[in-house]
Amino acid sequence: MVQPNSQTLLLLPGDGIGPEVTAEARRVAEIVAPDLALEDGLLGGASYDAHGEPMTAATLARAKECDAILMGAVGGPKWDNVPRDKRPEAGLLGMRKGLDVYANLRPAYCFPALAAASALRTELVEGLDILIVRELTSGVYFGQPKMIETVGGERRAVDTQSYTTGEIRRVAARAFELARGRKRTSGKFPGVLSCEKSNVMETGVLWREEVTRLHKEQYSDVRLDHMLADAAAMHLVKAPKDINVLLADNLFGDILSDEASMLTGSIGMLPSASLGEPGVPGLYEPVHGSAPDIAGKGLANPCAAILSLEMALRWSLNRPEAADRVWKAVDAALSSGARTADLGGNLTTRQMTDAILKHL
Repeated sequence: MVQPNSQTLLLLPGDGIGPEVTAEARRVAEIVAPDLALEDGLLGGASYDAHGEPMTAATLARAKECDAILMGAVGGPKWDNVPRDKRPEAGLLGMRKGLDVYANLRPAYCFPALAAASALRTELVEGLDILIVRELTSGVYFGQPKMIETVGGERRAVDTQSYTTGEIRRVAARAFELARGRKRTSGKFPGVLSCEKSNVMETGVLWREEVTRLHKEQYSDVRLDHMLADAAAMHLVKAPKDINVLLADNLFGDILSDEASMLTGSIGMLPSASLGEPGVPGLYEPVHGSAPDIAGKGLANPCAAILSLEMALRWSLNRPEAADRVWKAVDAALSSGARTADLGGNLTTRQMTDAILKHL
């Protein structure tokens, strides 16, 4: 029986390979945190199929009551023809907005054993440790108006990019605070590298101005550099180890973090944490998608989901010892040669987790 004062982790497996990798993370959680109460819920296409909504009000209410939420990916071609506000992705965006988890932390860390699996030369990624801080609850994904209309006989699509001073400053503050804790001195950008398109976008101008102002007011001890987002994309493949903390808006943060994933060996290795104000439960999820083409085949890499659990243990559940155990077990399994197909190996999803569990 669950003890009244125990912590609760809500599992929202999602769609495609989401249930498979979330199940493996559950196996790890049951060993490193056996007193942790694990609950299950529906999100995305699975929720739409069951309830006609990609996220129900009851699921959001329960998420707000838990200590942390671990999600799988959502979406797939099965739901391509449902109304946009009913699609799986609407449930994901609704969860992020409903919790107001505005700071998305995406670490791009290259485990030593995977340096040769990177898309870049080994010497460019050995020791790679980037933290991407992406604004998550504003910008073009949420801006209004958002529509497709017919004007003068032609179809016209509109997406609106919008940011306020407060939305920029709160995520920038999180980036500066994280850079303080990381205490990097090497590389061309050892503090915060803020990325936008101020040369062509008014939101980029405001972003650069507000980040600069906040830096002068409260974080002058942290190095701040600015770079246009397209230039940052090039720098990520030219000299990625130059970068410590990369700060970007919702759209550019999404793109740059996916690019960074290929530096680490596979997008199947990248976890993420979405954090709000103190007291708000964190939302943790693999960066990879639902991969419906391999769903149910046992081919998915569970490491991103397991490392997302590691982040939940560390950031929301205040269990650093358990988090350290998970991190070291993943490292040890990789060092012993354990690999799923995306890493050039032949282990199934469950076998990869088995290899990790051996080191717990």
